[in-house]
Amino acid sequence: MRTVELDGSPEALDVLRGAVADALGGGPAVLPVTDPALRDAMAPGEPVEPDTAVIIATSGSTGAPKGVLLSARALIASAEATHRRLGGPGQWLLATPAHYIGGLQVLVRSLLAGTTPAFLTGQGFRADAFAAAAATLKGGPRYTALVPTQLVRLLDDGGAGLAAARTFDAIVLGAAATSAALRERATEAGVRIVPAYGMSETASGCVYDGVPLDGVRVDVEGDRIRIAGDVLAHGYRLRPDLTAEAFRDGWFTTSDRGVRHADGRVEVLGRADDMINTGGVKVSANAIERCLTTQPGVRDACVVGLPDVEWGEAVVALVVPAGEPRDADELRAAVRAELGAASTPKRLEYAAELPLRGPGKIDRAAVKARLLAGFGR
Repeated sequence: MRTVELDGSPEALDVLRGAVADALGGGPAVLPVTDPALRDAMAPGEPVEPDTAVIIATSGSTGAPKGVLLSARALIASAEATHRRLGGPGQWLLATPAHYIGGLQVLVRSLLAGTTPAFLTGQGFRADAFAAAAATLKGGPRYTALVPTQLVRLLDDGGAGLAAARTFDAIVLGAAATSAALRERATEAGVRIVPAYGMSETASGCVYDGVPLDGVRVDVEGDRIRIAGDVLAHGYRLRPDLTAEAFRDGWFTTSDRGVRHADGRVEVLGRADDMINTGGVKVSANAIERCLTTQPGVRDACVVGLPDVEWGEAVVALVVPAGEPRDADELRAAVRAELGAASTPKRLEYAAELPLRGPGKIDRAAVKARLLAGFGR
């Protein structure tokens, strides 16, 4: 195993690009990391599972480290299918961390296209840095991959960052759900986005705007989304138990609920563990979040269930306003009208932004902790 420690420098990124190129050609497996503890959890001294080109180390939603094993075949299948869907190989801007699958796939796509990706310099994501990096791209088509929070910042910027975003033939938007409100804002601003659904286990996004990529099969068993195809990982690092549980008969069973419509489109309804049991009624946190984010004056929202003596779990929402906060009772009434009394938040708090983890996912544990502590009171 070849460990590449990323520190945000161009030099480290160049090392990773070279290591990934070697791995795709049959060289040693690559483990890109920024956290020494996560590196050690992947047991770099132990033999690597066969057919592994890249190991994506994640802390997981529960905080337990997992290493997703990806073959060269899976990475290449994903990259080639992405190019076919978007309009052919092109120039990529790397705007997300390369130790996550979304960022690493930008490197793989660039390698297959024979192009050198542009990338952001400095710490964090800034609209001016995005614009500067975009200006270095020559030729086309021009692509990048962002998380919703980054797109919001570009739209809010309204200056050079937004102007740069408009120059891309496609912006793949992943890691977290794209709300209807954000999709509408992007369309009105002239920014071409492609919402993507996927994960490390599928070598990045495998369903683009509801439609599976070529070679990807999606099924819903019960209400759980299952995925098959060449893009699949072949297991978890040193965890045959987890591998056997998630990967069976060529299918990967996700932790997400969804439906597959008659026209073949896939709709993700939320995580299987997002259900809140309040007063004996199970309600979907994701459905409540969707309802809230369609309301005027709401930019984002996270809904969780908190322990409650009377209800078992109380539905509580943390809302990011767009401008001046709406009256909480008005928002609660909107949820009641659309989803019913059980889904109506017992409490609604406001925040300037939602806590995030990883490449841009909402940190629900942090939201719960803030709300339990009486955040906003």
